[in-house]
This record gives sequence, C-alpha cells and structure tokens, in this order.
Amino acid sequence: MIGIMADSHDHIEAIRTAVELFNQVDVELVIHAGDLIAPFTAQEFMNLQPPLEAVFGNNDGERQGLRMAYEDLCILEDLKELKISGRNIVVIHGKEQRLVDALAQSGHYDLVVRGHTHHKEIIENKTLIINPGETCGYVSGEKTVVMFDPVDMSWEFFYI
Repeated sequence: MIGIMADSHDHIEAIRTAVELFNQVDVELVIHAGDLIAPFTAQEFMNLQPPLEAVFGNNDGERQGLRMAYEDLCILEDLKELKISGRNIVVIHGKEQRLVDALAQSGHYDLVVRGHTHHKEIIENKTLIINPGETCGYVSGEKTVVMFDPVDMSWEFFYI
C-alpha cells in the first residue's frame, strides 16, 4: 500500500495527522505531489516510518531551503519516476495540465500522481491519474489523502 498526498501548504497539524495515518496503515511508501511550502515541514515528515518521495510544487519558492531540510528524507525534484511492484509511476505537481495529459497518454506509466488543483480526482483510463486533493484543506475545506495498492491498482480516499 502507498500513501499519496499533495498540497500540504505547511499545515503542520494536517501533515501530522497524515503521517500518523500512514504509519498506522503501515504503508510501504508515501508520495507527496508538491507544495510542501516551508522547510520546517520536514520535521513532521521525519516521523514517517515508511520512506518519502516528494516533488516540488509551484508554491515551493524556497527550493534550496527545502532541499536542505529534506535531504535526509528524499531528493526533491520537479518530476519523479518510480517503479513500485512492477508499476511505472510518475509524480508531478501538475500546474501544467497539458504535461499531465501528455504523461498519461505517453503509454510509459501505469499511474500519474499529481496535485495542484486542491480537488480530489481519479481518472481511470489506460493510465490511472490520482490527485489526492489537498492535505491542508485551505481551498476545498476537505483534508484528503489516498491509499493506493500498486498490485491491483485499487485506491481509496481518506479524510483526515
């Protein structure tokens, strides 16, 4: 099982709750699809039992500070390609919808993980697209994450 989150926007309590949930469910990996915002958020992610993979979002302006704060957790990039349980996964924040669409239509990936819109969305085509919504709850009023099973490609939203 993989935990997926995005757009935490340095909401410490929401990050803490998500980390606790991922630890309780015993996920093997957590993916964050961008907009961590502040370097101090790394302290909460240090409590994760599974490893973290994360990408930059469009609001992650202090990139060098984030890189330094997260260096013991993961390497922050704009796009990440992962292979998990035989599945090809790409993670991108998703500000450019055309890029998200191109990645999904490329035929190279089983799953595209994206954020940015702050609205939860699952698009099931040949390539599955998961937007877990927003961890922070600032825009939609809902704090959500996704649990994803790469073996059978099943998913479930969790409200935190």
